[in-house]
Amino acid sequence: MSALRETLLAQKPGMAARYPDVFRPNLRARLNVVLVLGGAVALYVYALVTLDFDPHRILGGVLRLTDIAEMMLPPTPDGWARAELYGVALGQTLAIALLGTSLAAILAVPLGFLAARNIVANRVLHFLTRRALDSVRSIDTLIWALIWINVVGLGPFAGALAIMSSDIAAFAKLMSEAIETADRKPVEGVQASGGSRLERIRFGIVPQILPIFASQILYFFESNTRSATIIGIVGAGGIGLYLSEEIRVLEWQRAAFLIVMVLVTVAIIDQVSQRLRAAMMGAPRG
Repeated sequence: MSALRETLLAQKPGMAARYPDVFRPNLRARLNVVLVLGGAVALYVYALVTLDFDPHRILGGVLRLTDIAEMMLPPTPDGWARAELYGVALGQTLAIALLGTSLAAILAVPLGFLAARNIVANRVLHFLTRRALDSVRSIDTLIWALIWINVVGLGPFAGALAIMSSDIAAFAKLMSEAIETADRKPVEGVQASGGSRLERIRFGIVPQILPIFASQILYFFESNTRSATIIGIVGAGGIGLYLSEEIRVLEWQRAAFLIVMVLVTVAIIDQVSQRLRAAMMGAPRG
């Protein structure tokens, strides 16, 4: 390796003379890197000053967190009646996540095709669809929950609509990217056999993206189970509402029981969805 390195270094002056554009330092790119790094450092310092960063406060918070963790032990619902109530609320949270995810996936299908560059040739329509999806995707699930609570009132229905609104743009974006990267050979095969444009999409593209899209639905359902817990805190139903109430009245053992319920549920969903995704993608099960 050292001999090869010495040979290459000896040839470098001649290569630099022959290809000056390649070996000329790109000052503009280096300046951009310096500006980006400088801006990031300046923003970091500004955040430390603005947020009143104080190591003593962090240490005090860690000590307070330790005290709260001790008060959470042992997790208990304080009676079977309350445990049953929590179980119903957990089922409601799962229903919110499932309904919101499925509605978002269904509505995202036509939007995904509209946002795909190889499906929609009209640049204006493609641009407007992409920007609309970006606008919707920029709004967090919690904000959507507050909006829908004011529209349809408190309860799990608002939570399902919030998850649907938050995920529809993400689903459409991921689906459009899968369509754009799909293999062209099946499409060309359907076209060569006399298939129409709709048939090229149905038999050439859909079979390729369907396993990917189904895998994404499972992943989003798992993630939305946690999101449904959070939006319940603002009144969108589910177990998050009870968790917020128990924390507010400082019933830490009950709050710990609710947290354990959510953790166990998410872990089970993760294992099941992982196996389902592996089966759909044809990968070996772990």
